[in-house]
Amino acid sequence: MSRKYGLAVDNVLDAIMVNANGAVLDKESMGEDLFWAIRGGGGASFGVIISWKIKLVPVPPIVTICDVPKTLEEGATKLVHLWQQLAHKFHKDMVMRVIISLANNTKGEKTVKTLFNPFYLGTIQQLIPLMDVSFPELGLAAKYCHESSWVETFAEGKPVEVLMNRSHVTKVYFKGKSDYVNEPIPESGLEKMWKVFLEGEAGVLIWDPYGGKMSEITEDETPFPHRAGVLYNIQYYNKWGEEGIEAERKPVEWTDNIYKYMTPFVSKSPRRAYLNYKDIELGRNNENGNTSFLEASVWGESYFKNNFKRLALIKGRVDPNNFFRDEQSIPPLR
Repeated sequence: MSRKYGLAVDNVLDAIMVNANGAVLDKESMGEDLFWAIRGGGGASFGVIISWKIKLVPVPPIVTICDVPKTLEEGATKLVHLWQQLAHKFHKDMVMRVIISLANNTKGEKTVKTLFNPFYLGTIQQLIPLMDVSFPELGLAAKYCHESSWVETFAEGKPVEVLMNRSHVTKVYFKGKSDYVNEPIPESGLEKMWKVFLEGEAGVLIWDPYGGKMSEITEDETPFPHRAGVLYNIQYYNKWGEEGIEAERKPVEWTDNIYKYMTPFVSKSPRRAYLNYKDIELGRNNENGNTSFLEASVWGESYFKNNFKRLALIKGRVDPNNFFRDEQSIPPLR
C-alpha cells in the first residue's frame, strides 16, 4: 500500500491531541508546525494523540500474496542482487519484500533461505503476466500464491474477528535494528554476508523496498525523510524465549555481528534508521530530562535527518519544560 499511496502519515487529514497544558487541540488549533511534527516525528514527544482522521484509499476486493522460497543452492544470491535493482521500480500496485532466514538444504546442512514475498493489489491472473515482464528470473507461478480480501491478510488464515483481540498471550524477548540501502550490495558482498549470517544463533532479516509514491514525496513534507534514493529498508530481528543474560547472549551477538558487517553497504553520515524500529543503542536521553540538542542529534538525525532540528524547535515552543519525554523523545531547542 505504501508504494501506491504513501505512508499513513502521508494520508493524515486531522488529529485530536492533548498538549502539555492539558488543552485539547485539532489541526486548526494546534497550528501548521505542530501538525507537521506529529505526522512522523514521534507524536508522543509533543502530547497525547487521542485520534487520527485518515484519508481512505480504494482497495480491490481481491489481493494476492505469494511466497517464493529460494536457498543459496537454488540461486538466491543472483536473485537477491537483481531484486535490489528492480523492486523499487515495480508497478505501484505491488510490493515485494525479501525475508532472509536460516534453513536446511536437501543434504540436511544449514543454509540461507530467501523468501520473496510479493503482495499485489489484484488477482493472481493479473500478477503473473506483470511479473513475467518485471522479474521473469524469479519464476513466479500460481502455485506460490493465494488470493484473499485485504483485511484477511492481517488475520493470517484465521477469522477476521481475531483482529479485535488486543491481548498478547505470549512473551517474547527480541532485539531489533534497522538500516537504509541506497546502492545495491554487490554479489561479493552478499556472499560474505551469508557467511556472517550462518555464524551463531541466526535471526531474520526483512528487506522492504521503497520507491513508488514513497519517492515522490519530498524529505521535508513530513518528518519522515527516507524518500527518493532509498532502495529498501532492512530490519534486523532476533528473538529468544527466556529472560536472562545467558539466554540473550547469542541472539544479541549475532544481531550485532550482522549489523556491523553491513556498515559499508548502508546509508552514511548519518547511518539512518527507522523510528518505528526504535533502537536504544543509537543513544538515549538523560534520565533527568535535560539532554542537549547536540547529544540527541546522534540518534535524532538517524531517524529524521535534517528534519530533526525543526522538530526540536517545535518541541521548544509547545513543550519547553519537556513534560512529554522518553528514552528517545525530541528534546526542546530554544
